[in-house]
Amino acid sequence: MNLYGRMVAAGHWRDYALDMERDEARFSAFRRTADRPEIAIVKRPALARKQGAYILVGEAGQILKRGDDLKALLAPVERRLVKLIDA
Repeated sequence: MNLYGRMVAAGHWRDYALDMERDEARFSAFRRTADRPEIAIVKRPALARKQGAYILVGEAGQILKRGDDLKALLAPVERRLVKLIDA
């Protein structure tokens, strides 16, 4: 939520959604409410021992990164925030 707040303050994200299903939890961040989510962070505990419990999903549905460490998973999004502030 800290990253979400900073992206909102930078004017990049405007809305979010939380989806809880039987086998996964998903946090999605949107540029505009009517758009597809720009990123989604998915937690699937069943994959924790195989590929990592967390998945970073891009706007087109592609898997950008997998892992157990949420901070390392969000590193590409953090770098984008630095570029937004510098511009």
